Amino acid sequence: MNLQNTAILGLQWGDEGKGKIVNYMAGDFGAACRYQGGHNAGHTLIVKDRKIILHLLPSSICHQNSLSLIGKGVVISYEALFSEIEEIGEHTSGIVERLKISPACSLIQPYHQLIDLKKEKSNSQKTIGTTLRGIGPAYEDKVGRRAIRVVDTLSEGQLKPVLEETLDYYNFIIEKYFNEKPLSLIELMDQNLSFGEKIKPMLADVSLLIKKLNAEGKKVLFEGAQGALLDIDQGTYPFVTSSNCSPTGIAAGAGCGPLDVENILGVVKAYVTRVGEGPMPTEIFDDIGEHIALTGGEVGATTGRPRRCGWFDAVLMKRIIETNSIQGLCLTKIDVLDGLDEIKVCKEYDDSSGLFLGECMNLENVSPVYETLPGWDRPTKSINSFSELPSEAKTFISYIEEVCGAPIKIVSTGPDDLSTIVR
Repeated sequence: MNLQNTAILGLQWGDEGKGKIVNYMAGDFGAACRYQGGHNAGHTLIVKDRKIILHLLPSSICHQNSLSLIGKGVVISYEALFSEIEEIGEHTSGIVERLKISPACSLIQPYHQLIDLKKEKSNSQKTIGTTLRGIGPAYEDKVGRRAIRVVDTLSEGQLKPVLEETLDYYNFIIEKYFNEKPLSLIELMDQNLSFGEKIKPMLADVSLLIKKLNAEGKKVLFEGAQGALLDIDQGTYPFVTSSNCSPTGIAAGAGCGPLDVENILGVVKAYVTRVGEGPMPTEIFDDIGEHIALTGGEVGATTGRPRRCGWFDAVLMKRIIETNSIQGLCLTKIDVLDGLDEIKVCKEYDDSSGLFLGECMNLENVSPVYETLPGWDRPTKSINSFSELPSEAKTFISYIEEVCGAPIKIVSTGPDDLSTIVR
C-alpha cells in the first residue's frame, strides 16, 4: 500500500465517527496526531468488543506499533489527561512510551473552567452551548499571550512570574465581576509543578518527530476533533469551537508544513447531528428525528447531552468539501437509516437574505429543499461488502457522491472495525 500523510476530519458538527475511522486505519501509520481542541472532544472506539471513549488522547492509542502525538495546537487539562491515561491503561499497555506531547501546548487552568461556567450561565451573554471545560477561555489566553504552557510547568523559576501575572488578571475578574473567592497562587503553583514533573517522560518535539517519521518512510495520520462546521473561521459562527478543526489548523497545530498533508478524508454521517446551540437547517422535529436519535445512540460521548438530529445537508457539505481540498469521504452510520420508508437529502436552500450565506454561514433564515430517496427494508448493519448492500442504499450513496462532488471511499455499517466497507 502506498501510504500518504493523511488527515481524517469531521465535516459536519462533530460526532461523525472519526474515532472509529482513525482507529481502523492507524495500524498502518507510524503515528496519529491530534492537532487542536481539548478534552471537549468525544471519540468512541470499539476495541476487541470493548467500548472505549477518548476525549484528549489520539484514537490510535490502543495500537502498540503506532505512536500517538499531541501537537502544540491542543489545549491540555492536566487533570483530564492523566485521568484518561489511567482509564485507558486498563485496555492497553505502554501508553507513556507511545504518547508524545508537545511542550508548547497551552494548559487549561481552574480559572478557565470557572470563567467558562460563569459566562455560559450568565443572562447577559449569548449562550453558545459549550462543554464547560474551559476550552474557549484557554484559547483566549493563548491569543492574548498570557497562556501557561506545558514548558512553563517544568520549573518553578519559569512558572511563577507568568502564573502570577495571569492569576492577577483572573482573580480581579473572579472577585469583582463574579463575586467569587480568589484562587490561590501557591496551590496552583504546586499543582502545575507536580503535573509538570509527571508529564516529562512524554514530552517531545512533535514537529521534528513528524519529519523524522516521514524520513524513515513512516506516515502520519492527522486527527481532527469536532467538525468543520464548528471551525472558528469556517463554521456557523458564533456557535463554534475555539480552534481551527478544519484542515487549515493542521500545519499550525501539528507543527508541520501545509504540503506535508498529502491526503484529506472527510467523515460524514448519513444524516447530521449537533450538540448545543446554533442553526441547523435540516433538523428533524418529528418522530423520525427521535427514531434516528434512539437508533443511532445520539448522546454526546463527552457531555452526555442529547444530539439534535437532521437530514443530510449536501449544501453545507459541498461547500466544506470545496474549501478544504477533501479528496474522499467516509460515510458512517448508514445502518441507522435501516427500515425508513424514505430518506431526505437537502440539495439546496431557499434563501432570499443575500447575506453572504456561505462565507458567513448565515443559516438562521434558510429553508432546505429536499430530494426524497427511497429507503430500504433489508438491514445494512455489519455488512462489509459493497455488493451486499440493498440497491436503495447504493442509490443513496451514489446520490451523496453526485450532489457533494466527492467519492465515498469508506462506508461504515456499525461501530466495530469489521463493519466497514472499503471501496
